[in-house]
Amino acid sequence: MEQAVEQQSDKKSGEKAPREKGKTQHTSEETPLEAFASICGVLVLGLFALTFIFQNFAIPSSSMEKTLLVGDHVLVDRITLAPPTPWAPFVHYRDVRRGDIIVFFKPTLEANGEHLYLVKRVVGVPGDHIHLVNGTVYLNGVPQNEPQVQVATEPYDYRDDFPAVPPPPLGDVTAEWALDLPNHIQNGDLVVPPGHYFAMGDNRPNSLDSRYWGFVPRQNIVGRPLFVYWSFVTPENQYERTGISDRIGFIGHIILHFFDQTRWRRTLHLVK
Repeated sequence: MEQAVEQQSDKKSGEKAPREKGKTQHTSEETPLEAFASICGVLVLGLFALTFIFQNFAIPSSSMEKTLLVGDHVLVDRITLAPPTPWAPFVHYRDVRRGDIIVFFKPTLEANGEHLYLVKRVVGVPGDHIHLVNGTVYLNGVPQNEPQVQVATEPYDYRDDFPAVPPPPLGDVTAEWALDLPNHIQNGDLVVPPGHYFAMGDNRPNSLDSRYWGFVPRQNIVGRPLFVYWSFVTPENQYERTGISDRIGFIGHIILHFFDQTRWRRTLHLVK
């Protein structure tokens, strides 16, 4: 709101005093209502960005070490890999590529009926032929050089020689995938169907991935992590501690050890 203040000279009795040219001063003061509206506007824009453009996630397991560590907090781009929309032609979209690290909903439901968020690396795109020999990935018949991958110290047939070795009767392979897996094998290779992707963790010995629950549908992909905005030393089983006392205790631990257990060197670390 602008307030105009006009100053005039007093009239002397019996005389016609000359009129002094008025000076107008303009001041700008924000009313409480305008301040509240400004704050709401910022909150709406921030909520829009976090809902439709970016989203933050915490890494709960070591399946992507050393690319992503337990306790890394990442900012995820939800736009680039999203299906193109006609109302935003100016936005850059692209297809999912081999080597992309993606955040997605696990294709199978958890025991509590919820979908779990996972982060893995895309190894195969639609039409690719994949098999593993002693832990080495063969993509369309060519062995892959994957320097970021953690190799196993002890062999495990199903995990390391996929899909030549059938799923064990008792293990981490879902029942749905054990039944569907043979339908996608051709001449010893797993063939990725249209609209789906084959994803694996960089820490291959400690990753429950497409070898265990199948392909990632395109519509399940949420986005791709851009960078680590904060990383804190966190036990791998911390995400399993869902009790109120456990959560309060860990918050207190963070407050006490924020400076000495924050991985400062990983701040703004690009995820690739």
